[in-house]
Amino acid sequence: MRFFNRITFQTPESVELEFTLAGIGNRALALLIDYTVLTVTLLVFFLTWTIFSTQLFNFFEDFITNAQSLRLWLLAIFFIIVFAIYISYFVFFETFWFGQTPGKRFAKIRVVRDNGRLIGLQQATLRALLRPFDETLFIGAFLIMFGRQEKRLGDLAAGTIVIQVQTPTASATLTISEQAKVLNQQLVEIADLSQLLPDDFAVIREYLQRRDAMSLKARASLSLKLAEQVKTIINLEKLPEAVTPDVFLEAVYLVYQQPEF
Repeated sequence: MRFFNRITFQTPESVELEFTLAGIGNRALALLIDYTVLTVTLLVFFLTWTIFSTQLFNFFEDFITNAQSLRLWLLAIFFIIVFAIYISYFVFFETFWFGQTPGKRFAKIRVVRDNGRLIGLQQATLRALLRPFDETLFIGAFLIMFGRQEKRLGDLAAGTIVIQVQTPTASATLTISEQAKVLNQQLVEIADLSQLLPDDFAVIREYLQRRDAMSLKARASLSLKLAEQVKTIINLEKLPEAVTPDVFLEAVYLVYQQPEF
């Protein structure tokens, strides 16, 4: 078994991003938290269903000849709803929280596609539907521990992997201009920076770290392309006057470092 297993993605901008796979420990912690939340949710549902089904049974008891049949139908409906809640929990959060559930967010891990892109409804649904099979006789745990990419059955079917979320850290190799330091304060007020994901930040950081080794033509082309993409993500119509793409990317980098972001 390998600890700190890593995987590399190539972005469309020809920037290589390296991520650390989540590992069995982080995934087990996330699952423990998720199952705690699910247990509380299902307990509330169980109490609600007990009250509802009892009242329903008492209401129809005088109108039916086979009370046992009604009990079986109510029991069957109960288990169907429980399964639906179980599946929907993972599908909902992994779809709308960009590959994270409450447990994964706490453990700082995320589900992404094999190419590094965010997962969608299809991938989240496949992972959730195969989760019961993964948990039968701990099949998923064995696959994660001994597989090269640490995939359980749900990951193999959906084409996904689980990675550790990269925490933004300041880098001594980056040179930040004074103009960017001024601009970063303005961006907080004029742009929706909450839309930036750790993966977006990673691309910006990689560019800023490697730009000095690029030719002037390649650097100008890539910085402009990245700046346009970031502008779209944060809903910024245009750059302030006299701001170059490099300065803009530096300012975004600085904003992302702020603890309250």
